[in-house]
Amino acid sequence: MHATHETEADTRANRIDPVLRDAGWGVVDGAHVHRELICPGRILGGGQRGTALSADYVLSYRGRKLAVIEAKRAGLGHTTGVGQAKDYAGRLQARFAYATNGIGWYGIDMHTGAEGDIALPFPTPEQLWLRCFPDGNDWRERLGAVPFETGGGKWQPRYYQHNAITAVLDAIANDRDRILLTLATGTGKTSIAFQIAWKLFHAKWNLSRDPVRRPRILFLADRNILADQAFNAFSAFPPDALCRIRPEEIRKKGGIPRNASVFFTIFQTFMTGGGEAEGEAGDAQFTFEGYEPEFFDFIVIDECHRGGARDESTWRAILEYFKPAVQLGLTATPKRDVNADTYAYFGEPVYTYALKEGIGDGFLTPFKVRQMASTLDEYRFTDGDQVLAGEIDRDRTYTETDFNTRLVIDQREQSRVQEFMDQIDQRQKTLVFCATQDHAARVRNFINQVKDNPDPHYCERVTADDGDLGERHLREFQDNEKTLPTILTTSQKLSTGVDALNVRNIVLLRPIKSMIEFKQIIGRGTRTFEGKDYFTIYDFVKAHQHFKDPEWDGEPLPPDAPGNPRPPRGDGEEPRPPPETTGGGGVEEPPPPERIVVKLADGKERSIRYIAATTYWHEGRQITAQEFMAQLFGDLGALVADEDELRTIWSDPDRREAFIQRLADLGYDSDRLDDMRRLIDAPNSDIFDVLAYVRFTLAPLARSERVQSAKAQGLGGYEREMRAFLEFVLDKYQYEGIRELASGKIADFLRIRYGGVNDAKRALGSVDDIRRAFVDIQGHLFR
Repeated sequence: MHATHETEADTRANRIDPVLRDAGWGVVDGAHVHRELICPGRILGGGQRGTALSADYVLSYRGRKLAVIEAKRAGLGHTTGVGQAKDYAGRLQARFAYATNGIGWYGIDMHTGAEGDIALPFPTPEQLWLRCFPDGNDWRERLGAVPFETGGGKWQPRYYQHNAITAVLDAIANDRDRILLTLATGTGKTSIAFQIAWKLFHAKWNLSRDPVRRPRILFLADRNILADQAFNAFSAFPPDALCRIRPEEIRKKGGIPRNASVFFTIFQTFMTGGGEAEGEAGDAQFTFEGYEPEFFDFIVIDECHRGGARDESTWRAILEYFKPAVQLGLTATPKRDVNADTYAYFGEPVYTYALKEGIGDGFLTPFKVRQMASTLDEYRFTDGDQVLAGEIDRDRTYTETDFNTRLVIDQREQSRVQEFMDQIDQRQKTLVFCATQDHAARVRNFINQVKDNPDPHYCERVTADDGDLGERHLREFQDNEKTLPTILTTSQKLSTGVDALNVRNIVLLRPIKSMIEFKQIIGRGTRTFEGKDYFTIYDFVKAHQHFKDPEWDGEPLPPDAPGNPRPPRGDGEEPRPPPETTGGGGVEEPPPPERIVVKLADGKERSIRYIAATTYWHEGRQITAQEFMAQLFGDLGALVADEDELRTIWSDPDRREAFIQRLADLGYDSDRLDDMRRLIDAPNSDIFDVLAYVRFTLAPLARSERVQSAKAQGLGGYEREMRAFLEFVLDKYQYEGIRELASGKIADFLRIRYGGVNDAKRALGSVDDIRRAFVDIQGHLFR
């Protein structure tokens, strides 16, 4: 076959595959060749995604990815794929990147930067392995030889999960005993911990570094629901290998469980025997000291930034006691002054995968922010207002931090509830973050008073005081099969680690002080779910300022050096009293100060107004709609030279589809362009009008006007039946929009009108004729 006529598939089958086979790839035991879907592409509106990334060949040996090969058909230059090969090798953390057209071969060493043409034969698995790992390491090879537990192929590690697992196992093989992973919320930290434990268990790794016995592994969480979630995620282990340490079990059995391989508990259980009253019936208190310090070989600390690993914290006491164990911390938050101790204790993370990357890759859902400023964001006492309880300071301006902690104005809360209940789709799962447990109860009641759904369990409160009942509401909320409860109100409890996939709205009714907490809360909505294109944050408390913080997802600032004075606090921000940690799961809430309750003067609450502005997540930061337009203007300049070119592209279904995909890849998906139609006040126009207005300031036309002129000018030369068909197509466009004009729609239209293609051909002529007419009429729409 002549090189210029080959397809990429021909080149792969006839030129590249044999070279790899001859070198032993896919033949030698433990050497694998596979295609890898690296990421599915950013989630866009309307069920669409940005461009997925897929590596043609990934070469792995002994559980490690060593090389990536990007193939192009023989008719192209052999270095055409170099850019992709480097990008993919970087993501997959493979040491070597190769590009080939099956005739010439080009290689890059990603570590040394050496690159150039290479001569065949291609290196064997053993040769590549020795280039990557010249120094032998028995544990690296033993751990690499244990395959992932894929549930019979149902689970495949995503590329960053593979990287995280590999980085931790490498650190263990190299005798590091304190290890940190920083991974955005919602990226599967528990799966990663499970695979690491699985490999250690099957390779019989333990502290003696001699594979004579299986390890004892402790999974430490800070809330029961997280420990339960983890316990369930480890179900592939034999049942007798797993043990959930619970105070009531210990009391019943009169001793601590010792004969298992993986133990799960919450640190409160370890501290006090579960916070039961001391000395009940003469019970001795159980603490972690019931185990000897070298009992555990490996400890996983979930959400290890909570309270940091500060010396005085409960974490630190447990971790210090089990000093001999190898300890792995999992956190979702990059380094900053508030969690610098965590980083000081564990060291720099062995691998990091940020929220921004997760959204860009399409593993996490993007979001919009609705900033809800109101005319009652501050309060000063005025005549006519009634003080129902407490002492009001008549000269003080009360700010957001005072509301619902010091100052209670129910009418204000009712008006906020009414406002967001009017804006959201009330059937969608929603989390509402309130200032205190009491505030969460009042907001729950207000929501249930104005809801459309008659069910009494529509909105429930889940806080520390709700105990087991709250946990049950939470489990029902997490169940995607169940629609009730639809809304949960909470104060501190749900900001971490709760997997509820289909959360569509997050409402903030209390100030968010720390970036850590802000990221945790955002993480409640980023989980992906079928049909969920984005989620919305309704922000009544200016929390969106956090997006402007350089540490939102950029490089963390260095922590304050000890002894540096802290920056002065803003007005109205009192230092919070030290948190009270309850045995119920580390829920922190300051004791309530003396509360002032105010009723507004008659009619005053009717004058509360809200001003909403939507911002977009674009290129890793929040931007306003105006900035979005300016950016679109710049990007369009590079994509279309003039008005005529835009009309030509828009008139050709295939070029238009490619152009729309191009825009989507740049971050302008159809949902956002739809929002833009409202901004230019043209809700019934085409996306074309948005682009033409932004780039060439053309006045938008309604779709109905376009259709009228196309019918007047474009139907002249056709037979009656074809005219009727084209009118049908134009009407579909007028009511449904541009998607009705895609090439793929022709077959649907023929089926709807004629029952099938053959009958359509009898009425209209050949498929080519039909297609030509379908494309020609579009030229008339966008003249």
